[in-house]
Amino acid sequence: MNVQKTIPRSGMTLAHGAFEARETVLECAAGCRTPDGRKVTHRQPELARLLLPGSPIGYDLMAHVGVARFVHYRRREDIREELARGYGLRLSTGEVSLLGKRFLTYLQALHAARASALRERLEQDGGWPMHVDATGEAGRGTMLVVWSGWRHWVLGSWKLPSENAESILPKLRAVREQFGPPCGIMRDLGRAITRACAAFAKELGGETAPPIWSCHFHLVRDVGKDLLAGAYDRLRTLFRDHDVRAHLRSMARELTQTLGPELALARQEVADWMVSSDGSHRIPSGRAGIAVGRALTEWVLDFAADGRDEGFPFDLPYLDLFGRCQKACRAVEAFLRNPSDGLEARNILERLHRVVAVTRLPAFAPPVRILEYRQGLLAELRAALRIEAKAQRACTHPSGPGPSSLQALEEERAVKDALDQLVISLRERRPERGPGEDAREAIDLVLEHLDRHGGTLSGHAIPLPPRLGGGVRLADRTNVPLENFFGLEKRGERKRSGRKNLAADLESLPGAASLALNLERPDYVDILCGGLAHLPKAFAALDTADRRRSLPARLAVRPDAAEADDARTSLPKPDRKLIRSPSLAEKIRRAARSRAPLRSSPQASAHPT
Repeated sequence: MNVQKTIPRSGMTLAHGAFEARETVLECAAGCRTPDGRKVTHRQPELARLLLPGSPIGYDLMAHVGVARFVHYRRREDIREELARGYGLRLSTGEVSLLGKRFLTYLQALHAARASALRERLEQDGGWPMHVDATGEAGRGTMLVVWSGWRHWVLGSWKLPSENAESILPKLRAVREQFGPPCGIMRDLGRAITRACAAFAKELGGETAPPIWSCHFHLVRDVGKDLLAGAYDRLRTLFRDHDVRAHLRSMARELTQTLGPELALARQEVADWMVSSDGSHRIPSGRAGIAVGRALTEWVLDFAADGRDEGFPFDLPYLDLFGRCQKACRAVEAFLRNPSDGLEARNILERLHRVVAVTRLPAFAPPVRILEYRQGLLAELRAALRIEAKAQRACTHPSGPGPSSLQALEEERAVKDALDQLVISLRERRPERGPGEDAREAIDLVLEHLDRHGGTLSGHAIPLPPRLGGGVRLADRTNVPLENFFGLEKRGERKRSGRKNLAADLESLPGAASLALNLERPDYVDILCGGLAHLPKAFAALDTADRRRSLPARLAVRPDAAEADDARTSLPKPDRKLIRSPSLAEKIRRAARSRAPLRSSPQASAHPT
């Protein structure tokens, strides 16, 4: 080998900081050439292990930026400041963004390169239940994720133009090719994912076709919305029409201003009144009477405390407000029967009574009666399926303690038996005729949902092969763990951006962003690279075979393919600026106002209209 040339190279790594190097390139002295006609040369392996092809950026720097951005959700400015202060490296915000995107490209390629090892680990667990779901914000930035239920690994994540079966099915096939067929499919009740999962299972066919499960939580939530939405909307409208909350808030503010600097003393007087046990239901006079009236008003306004922060339809805040108004109305009447010596306190109670007494109007009774009955039906369904909105049971993880085969079968059987008993009970209670029209309609609605999804609500006990000792392992009955995963991801993006609405952030988020959260799973990282400290070395190995171009350049998709995918969205982001430009609107306006004659054609003459 002879020296061909010496190249000056600048570099930036976490291990060395910013440095200058001179690389000696050697070539074959005999003039040998590669099959594609290039001279046989030799580059220095030390720099190849440190720096990206054609770039001064080190692999460790790229990995550090990617983990900070997509795992810890740090802002670009914070990442820049840390690099400058801790390593003496100065990058622009644009370079930080570019490194983040490159990191995801390398991570996705490394994930694919380790697919066989990941698949082997999944097979050692007895298979993997597939959880599939998509998320977005305001109809934008749709992200599809395929998740391994027992390992909690993201096996694939992609951006979709929209949530439709034609876009989802190819992604499911790709995961199957890499990691093998799943032992079951957990999905929500959305039409697109339902169709895609059904087609996917049909393609597997025969004995290998995995069972498809409907998420129990989504079923209960959908039944609750159908049961309660109409009556709840009517009750909310009644409260808004009578401005009940507005009057209560106004009253609380006025009483607070009246007490002014004496508010602390007034609170103590209310506390003393509450512990008094004379049984007279008498309101004190003076400042204490005003404070008691304020406390009663604020108690009614605090109706949200009766809920469990589970959201509609599990929480019905306006039904709780109705209940507090009714209790406050009866309590105030008791206080007024034994009036206070102070006229001001009595006037406050009478005013509060006028506000809350509107709930005794006949219009409030029908929706409240419907809600109370249907809420009971929803509670029965929820109890049968053992659904808790906030405290979901963690799904079985193969590396941790889980239920035994007997426990798994007992739990599966108990849920199925409870659901069967509920169906029998509902059919027996269903009124065939007479005035129970609402009860009949509500029970029919619950039975309709159970009949439609009944075949996908059981079968979560997965048989294990004899090589693993036999028995069964229980798959999760809900998609809540995956939805919690989405919630954590969105919470991180809100923390990073400071924005409540993430529509723009999710739209610009790369499809592989969810894959980065696997780096918080030690069992996944161990297979991927042996530890986060070895991640740069694993990235460098991906470029060993070909360092003429960086990995993102080698894996770049054809522009026409991306355009075809984006064309199915309502208004893709690349088109938005163009379509909404004033120039295009002006061009259309001028053309619309022109009087240019229409050029004749055979088609135009055939259809003169």
